Amino acid sequence: MPQCGYRWPTIPKHNRHCPDPELRLDKWLWAARFFKTRSLATDQAGKGRVSVNGVVAKASREVHVGDCIELRHDVLARTLVVQGLTEVRGPAVVAQTLYCETPESQQARSAAMESRRLAAEPAATIDQGRPTKRDRRKLVEWTRWSASADEKSR
Repeated sequence: MPQCGYRWPTIPKHNRHCPDPELRLDKWLWAARFFKTRSLATDQAGKGRVSVNGVVAKASREVHVGDCIELRHDVLARTLVVQGLTEVRGPAVVAQTLYCETPESQQARSAAMESRRLAAEPAATIDQGRPTKRDRRKLVEWTRWSASADEKSR
């Protein structure tokens, strides 16, 4: 199990809200503020983007303290270790104490963010933008042309 450098001296306060030592995956993802709603967390788990201990997990999967959760969110992948359980969605400071991200995951995420930052601007590849008024007039003239009108002029 990856170590985060912080050990709980006693049972955290936020564990007191949860009477059982296990919690549904979608509730934990929502309480840890990875998703804005539980239904979004359920959808992501249903699409196979969340795995617990290396196994693709459904939203109803029970999560325990010490479980390793792999979460693919947008283009970023995170590997988390569950540090605490709570059924209550609290402030972000409390939510960050519920998990610990592995150092490998942090390095990969920062490398992906850096490569995205250094990537070429997509708008720079566009040669020309909207047509100018002059360009639009040329387009209108071009579309007005017809073969029958050209034959009459001969």
